[in-house]
Amino acid sequence: MKIKGIESDALNFILKVSESTAPLEFAGLLHADNGVITEVIVLPGTESSSCSAIMRLFMMPNIKSVGSVHSHPSPNIKPSKADLQMFSKTGSHHIIVGKPFDEKSWKCYDRNGYVQDLPVIDSEINNDEIV
Repeated sequence: MKIKGIESDALNFILKVSESTAPLEFAGLLHADNGVITEVIVLPGTESSSCSAIMRLFMMPNIKSVGSVHSHPSPNIKPSKADLQMFSKTGSHHIIVGKPFDEKSWKCYDRNGYVQDLPVIDSEINNDEIV
């Protein structure tokens, strides 16, 4: 599935939950409808600490993931080696959020750790109208 962007409500959820869980990392999987990321799936059994978040991928419900999201408790939002290993297992779009957890403190990466554009789409727009 070609990903066209992320809904603003989904991004706001990611930013708020990342801020509220700091200094622990937050982690989840991304779900898309009609090519737009609309939801974050938090898997049961996910463990968080100040240096990592471990998702139990075997707990994934019968839903296809298009990628992952996790927070770093610092402003450093570059993927680590462990991040890249997770990226290879969970889809094509991976968001990392860091302090101060605002609209400028996140990036989307491909499975190899290269930055990729991910437009923010107003949640009020009907996904069918997105080209």
